[in-house]
Amino acid sequence: MPIKFPLKHLALGVSLAGGLFAGGLAQAETPLRVVGNFSGNKLHVDEVERPFFEELGARDDVSVVYNTMDAIGVEAADALRNIRSGAFDVMSVQIGMASRDEPFLEGIDLAGVSPDLDAQREAVDAVREAFDARLQERFNAKLMTLWPFGPQMMFCNGDIDDVGDLSGKKVRVFTPSMSRLVEGLGAAPVTLQFSEVYLALQRGVTDCGVTAPSAGNNGKWPEVTDTFVPLPLSYSVQGHFMNLDTWNRFDEAQQRELTEAFGRLEEQMWELAYEVNDDAIACNTGQEGCSRHEAYDMALVEIDPASRERVAAITQEAVLPVWAETCSEQYTSCVEVWNDTVGDAAGMTISQ
Repeated sequence: MPIKFPLKHLALGVSLAGGLFAGGLAQAETPLRVVGNFSGNKLHVDEVERPFFEELGARDDVSVVYNTMDAIGVEAADALRNIRSGAFDVMSVQIGMASRDEPFLEGIDLAGVSPDLDAQREAVDAVREAFDARLQERFNAKLMTLWPFGPQMMFCNGDIDDVGDLSGKKVRVFTPSMSRLVEGLGAAPVTLQFSEVYLALQRGVTDCGVTAPSAGNNGKWPEVTDTFVPLPLSYSVQGHFMNLDTWNRFDEAQQRELTEAFGRLEEQMWELAYEVNDDAIACNTGQEGCSRHEAYDMALVEIDPASRERVAAITQEAVLPVWAETCSEQYTSCVEVWNDTVGDAAGMTISQ
């Protein structure tokens, strides 16, 4: 049976920046150098992100130069440094990969904390204000969007009946907390950028790769794997951040209109997370209902309650304490803020 996630009903393709600065007085044009997501994430880039910035750039008061991250050779892990320095005005940021420079930010999407997308959305909403404040303080950046790629699941090679069979396997990960969760399962984490994973799986450098079902399908991972493990480890929360100096060039009315426009962009990204990954799971595993992705015939692992309980135990025993210690070294209020926001939403507490 296909694994179903709740669907939201937000139409794709609606005007994202419509009304921005409409009716206002002519003002000096503000240039925006924008770095978008990886081009391989075609649904996110081609159906939502690129059209949004094209429309934004059509306004009288804004000019946009948009490039995907890989098109100009920008490393995902360097995003926070690039936005702080003003090298770019707006960036699409994979928060877990960039969190080496600020562990607190990874707290929005720690591996094993949220059991489903609804729970992840509650966590995002709970921490949004504190996240923005820390982002401004540490990186001179303004939070514009927060959204997930979707449930991060495993594309593997080999016979796997439950998470115990992951022991000894090399698993591609991309966040520190995901590494700790995978280690707790007895596997060896291998950190790779998305663009490197296909060849790594093909050549046996890794046995499994973690990504969203849709992203893996778009990246053709089912060509080089045979088993799909539908256990959400995290949700690859992303964001669009704007350099704070750039943000402050806009007047109050423009900032309000920009906030509304980026809010519509965020809603469409959440819609993709809910809807397309459900379709991708069906396509990856040869089930009925496949319509928006390429069809494959991977074996689908049934995840039993014991596997989920094991992940929850590893999260409490290994993921949260290590993250809290690392985060507190840079930010003394880290644990307190997390407990009051994400932890409260998730029903979890980190002991201080």
